[in-house]
Amino acid sequence: MTDELDRLRAALQEAPAEPFAEPDLERIFKDGGRIRRRRRFLTSSGAAVAVVAVVFGAAWLRAPGGAPEQVHAAASPPPIVTSVSSSTPLSAPTPAESRPLGEVISTGTYSDGAELVFYATEIDDPDNLPAVQFGVMASLYEPDGNLRPLYLANESEGRDRSFGFHATSGGTTVSDTWVPVYGYFSGPAARIETTVDGRTIPAHTARWSEDPDVVVFWFDQDDVPSAESATPLVAYSADGKRLTK
Repeated sequence: MTDELDRLRAALQEAPAEPFAEPDLERIFKDGGRIRRRRRFLTSSGAAVAVVAVVFGAAWLRAPGGAPEQVHAAASPPPIVTSVSSSTPLSAPTPAESRPLGEVISTGTYSDGAELVFYATEIDDPDNLPAVQFGVMASLYEPDGNLRPLYLANESEGRDRSFGFHATSGGTTVSDTWVPVYGYFSGPAARIETTVDGRTIPAHTARWSEDPDVVVFWFDQDDVPSAESATPLVAYSADGKRLTK
């Protein structure tokens, strides 16, 4: 046992065959910095990917909807009952961004128990539409007293109350509801007509309560199925004088 301990002590006292070099502290710190920077980059990249996913996800979710621009359904419109009706005051709450200016115009047309109505609503876009202060909204008047906006038609060039026809649009399905061809005429129109397949088609009309020189008009679905077919539009005064060429 004594001999083994002596040999062990002698071995421990011998110098190593290849002496250990002093640690290179500068290299160690540089390597450590690269590792930390790589980890930070990976973390930042993960955050960027997450943000991009949220942005594209939001765009994907919103793309089919587009705005009160409205969603146009591709399906054929369901059958609806139509009748001639004049302007009828309705009182109902509605979202602030599309509150009626003046009285709501009743059409006597119903879809799933809700009445299709029209009303003027404010447009506040001085940068793009400096001379346009209102448009005409097609909306559903729900049985619970709420208005559900469907489609907004407004002038996109020039002044909103210059003499003549403005914002003729519609003739499409929105949220499973048929929005008829409609628009408005600025001037003393008492009768508005169009011609489709050689037939003269009279429009339903109602004056805007805030400005009686603005006349909202719309056509029945069976008579005028699209805005393109409503040409030419002709307006007449109360004495039968033609107001447009």
